[in-house]
Amino acid sequence: MSFTVLIHIANADPIVADMEELPDTTSSYVTCSNVRARDGKPIHYIDQDAVKFIFPWHRITFIEIFPSDEDETEVETFFRD
Repeated sequence: MSFTVLIHIANADPIVADMEELPDTTSSYVTCSNVRARDGKPIHYIDQDAVKFIFPWHRITFIEIFPSDEDETEVETFFRD
């Protein structure tokens, strides 16, 4: 199962990426693929031919994990007419 994440890198704009699995608590780096800007555009400092990326934890402030289509459930809201 692939996760879509928003990686906040120190002193840089956040990037969107795909992760095959969430990083282990003992790992010193994060591995991801399909790296892009928040608006979907390519990132200027990353080569277009690169496939996988490794970012060291000391450069990452935090990571946001977005729910997949399978995880999302429809919530019924009640309102008056």
